[in-house]
Amino acid sequence: MVAIKQTLYRVGNESPVVDALMTARKNGKQVTAVVELKARFDEERNINWAEALEDVGVHVVYGLVGYKIHAKMCLVIRRESDGVKRYAHIGTGNYNPSTAKVYSDLGLFTADKAICADVTDLFNAITGYSRKEDYRQLLVSPHTTRSGIVGRVDREIARHKESGDGYIAFKMNQLVDKECIEALYRASQAGVRVRLQIRGICCLRPGVPGVSETIDVTSIVGRFLEHPRMFYFRNGGDDELFIGSADLMPRNLDRRVEVLVPVREKDLRETLLRDMLDVHLTDSRKSWRLLSDGTYRRITPEEGKPVIDSQKIMMQRSTGWNPPERSDER
Repeated sequence: MVAIKQTLYRVGNESPVVDALMTARKNGKQVTAVVELKARFDEERNINWAEALEDVGVHVVYGLVGYKIHAKMCLVIRRESDGVKRYAHIGTGNYNPSTAKVYSDLGLFTADKAICADVTDLFNAITGYSRKEDYRQLLVSPHTTRSGIVGRVDREIARHKESGDGYIAFKMNQLVDKECIEALYRASQAGVRVRLQIRGICCLRPGVPGVSETIDVTSIVGRFLEHPRMFYFRNGGDDELFIGSADLMPRNLDRRVEVLVPVREKDLRETLLRDMLDVHLTDSRKSWRLLSDGTYRRITPEEGKPVIDSQKIMMQRSTGWNPPERSDER
């Protein structure tokens, strides 16, 4: 390994990630850490980590004036037998061993040249080496996330008018941004099927006649806190799936540095859709449906059909950390 660059937003009291960065620097590697000092409730902890990193020679950067660095990304540069290669990780959750046990998240680890070039350019922009605002594959706040999402919603409307099979599915923490909500309303009024899973605040009203009749909104409240951000567009069969750190809120789109990355590998994209997003959208055990009057109603399985507990299914399919089940039946 030649160099590593990493964003740190919330890392916890004990961080194997920070320990690894410090070890890499002690072993002579070039290490850059972008530490967000304004992460709410973690300000003091992050200051202490920044000082510890600086003490061993890590190049510590505190981000951009006026913006929080909320993106979750890492870039590794290696010298291999066939030349220098770059590897990138972009995730939906923090590099935090504590929240990793109780939040559901996902990340993309890739050597895709275009994505790695984008991550390199974004780190250069954050650390002051460039002022780049447009990227090859990534959607980056505060520059292109809103326009990228709204543009793809409008594209789905156009495709639906051609083929009649328009479909959009989003999973996120909050949906607040007016422009994004208006785009989803336009999609519904054009007949596009829209399925949203919003864990927290949702300012969109589904099922309103003439406005949002084809929009369905659910929320899962279970053992784990649902934290992924996923944005799927059928796109006439040439489907797209983005994952990343951004919710559709003004703060995430205008006042933070956020990243959404496309899952370009078809097999991986289909796996995420089939084994994660579709399972969560059909949950009938711990899911609630948002009604047109702003209230929520518990979803129950249809008579004769099996109960779908998405979080239990995720644990059963896990090949990594898999805690013993506990009874939380009510």
